[in-house]
Amino acid sequence: MEYNFDTVYNRKGTMSLKYDFAKERGKKEEMLPLWVADMDFQTAPDVLKQLAVVVERGIFGYSEAKTEYFKAVRDWFRNHFEWETKEEWLIKTPGVVFAIAAAIRAFTKEGDAVMIQQPVYYPFQEVIEDNRRTLVNSPLRLKDGRYEIDFEDFERKIADHQVKLFLLCSPHNPVGRVWKEEELRKIGEICLRYGVLVVSDEIHADFTYPGHKHLVFASLKKAYADITVTCTAPTKTFNLAGLQISNIFISNPRLREKMKKEISAAGYSQVNQMGLVACQAAYEKGEEWLTQLKQYLNGNLRFVKEYVEEKIPQVQLVEPEGTYLIWLDFRKINLTKEERDELIEEKAGLWLDSGAMFGAHGEGFERVNIACPRSILKQALDQLKEAVDQLTESAERFR
Repeated sequence: MEYNFDTVYNRKGTMSLKYDFAKERGKKEEMLPLWVADMDFQTAPDVLKQLAVVVERGIFGYSEAKTEYFKAVRDWFRNHFEWETKEEWLIKTPGVVFAIAAAIRAFTKEGDAVMIQQPVYYPFQEVIEDNRRTLVNSPLRLKDGRYEIDFEDFERKIADHQVKLFLLCSPHNPVGRVWKEEELRKIGEICLRYGVLVVSDEIHADFTYPGHKHLVFASLKKAYADITVTCTAPTKTFNLAGLQISNIFISNPRLREKMKKEISAAGYSQVNQMGLVACQAAYEKGEEWLTQLKQYLNGNLRFVKEYVEEKIPQVQLVEPEGTYLIWLDFRKINLTKEERDELIEEKAGLWLDSGAMFGAHGEGFERVNIACPRSILKQALDQLKEAVDQLTESAERFR
């Protein structure tokens, strides 16, 4: 079956965070949104069919997953990532950020140091600080258009601050790195050496571009698995974020029990019935849909790359190895954050994610969601080009 990802769906008036809450977030309602990480595509048809069965039944009582659910999840990670899991390792939560916050509370105490690598997904900083832990940042280095880990800084800060827990973003959001095996092993050995636990956010694992392969951190060595909480979900892959379902794997029984107690202390038990149904259907029957989606996204990435290079050379694309989020470097235009916001929001009419949200090392960049029909992507780039051209012409007149 051929899936059509060019269809433009009207998402306004659907309680969409992406499309319906511009005014509430201080934006103009007519802005074109390419910010929050959900897709403008319908999910896989087989997922819709299974959800329709539940809706037709019309009973939405307390629900829990049977072994068939775990088998679907297990087979997905076995077939895609060569990672063998066990049913007792699995803890289901309403989301990865919820799980990360629970892990921080379960495995650290107030004041303990938790490390991240900025620029990184901004809720990492929020859940650390909101839980009154000490934020330690080992920033990534941008070298020749590609981000790298500064391992000397990474190890030194772990030692100096007595870091207890490290939040790994793999693949990395927003810079798009898919970490190589040697990089993950270096992380693992340093964390083992200093007794640091790892919470690995692997929600974007299914999105890698040709030539890049995601490796589950916990799969590389049993010793790494013993110190790791692996956070996964079908929600990015199959556009199910509103159904609130994540699959968290912890092989170490001592850590797993601590995590379960923390979740129980939050008053949380069963996950969303529709999330369970959608996840199982997606992992059992969504393979071909995902294959075609990734081909389409790869085409979107090529389109952006060629467009920016040819028509907006003042802006550089940090070419991603994974995720459907791209990281654009606006620093050559030499604007303040306020001036860049005016360029993008007022002149170009776009709602993007400012790089400063992801930490000080993101200043001068913008995160853009390319998981949309190509016509929308072209419209956004055309609007950006026109705004940058006007800025350049204005600068030339006053030289």
